[in-house]
Amino acid sequence: MKKLKHFFDFYIDASIHVALAVYSLLWVSANFLNITVDYYLFGFAFFGTIACYNFMKYGVEAEKYILVASRYHKTIQFFSLLCLGVALYLAFFLHYDVLLVLGVLSLLIGLYALPVLPGIKNLRSFGGLKIFPVALVWAGTTVLLPVLEAKMNISWDVVIELIQRFILVLILVVPFEIRDLKFDAPEMNTLPQRYGVARTKIFGAFGTLPFFFLTLLKDDLSQLEIISRGVMFLVLGSMMFITQRNQSKYFASFWVEGIPIFWGILVWGLSKVL
Repeated sequence: MKKLKHFFDFYIDASIHVALAVYSLLWVSANFLNITVDYYLFGFAFFGTIACYNFMKYGVEAEKYILVASRYHKTIQFFSLLCLGVALYLAFFLHYDVLLVLGVLSLLIGLYALPVLPGIKNLRSFGGLKIFPVALVWAGTTVLLPVLEAKMNISWDVVIELIQRFILVLILVVPFEIRDLKFDAPEMNTLPQRYGVARTKIFGAFGTLPFFFLTLLKDDLSQLEIISRGVMFLVLGSMMFITQRNQSKYFASFWVEGIPIFWGILVWGLSKVL
């Protein structure tokens, strides 16, 4: 049991869970937009997410990421570097347009995590604003990249999907913002710090409305998408209701981050019966 818990903690701490969430959202986009995504992009998104997320979690201060004392974090560091190597290899098989957008997203990640210029804070330090670059990177990775890789035009449906994905990530970030209240410095001015936990939860709950109803504005709309988004509407609303300031250890890091994985499994299952 102890070894199983150690493996589970590594699965969470090494960002494998969040990488599966990104993979699932990318697959959902391909399904809803009726495009075929190359496996190189799926692999790049998975391994690249692990490398990027671990850098953002453990490498905000570069010297702490390079000079690691803990054996556990050394294992995560080695695993991250291995995943980075695989991601860079897979990047050679991606189209030029995809690499161009990846460069922009990578720059945004760098600005989020690091004080690139002297005297200038990173985007992560700007409290209420920090959730927006996160949502933008997720939306770009899981919607725009597969569209560009498939050489598909940026249609009306793609724009709607981008907006919905952006909103989805904003909603999913809310439990993390509330969880981190005990850790965030007062000057960060995060949403829960500025508006309180109750109002922040209301913000997330109202976000479920455009997430679902924007679907009805799409030109190419399937029964599968309506049903799966309806289920997600209920799941996200329930998540907002049960989110508390004092959360269990795995509430946000496993259950909330697992919602995109649930969505991917749901879409796969419904596609078999509809």
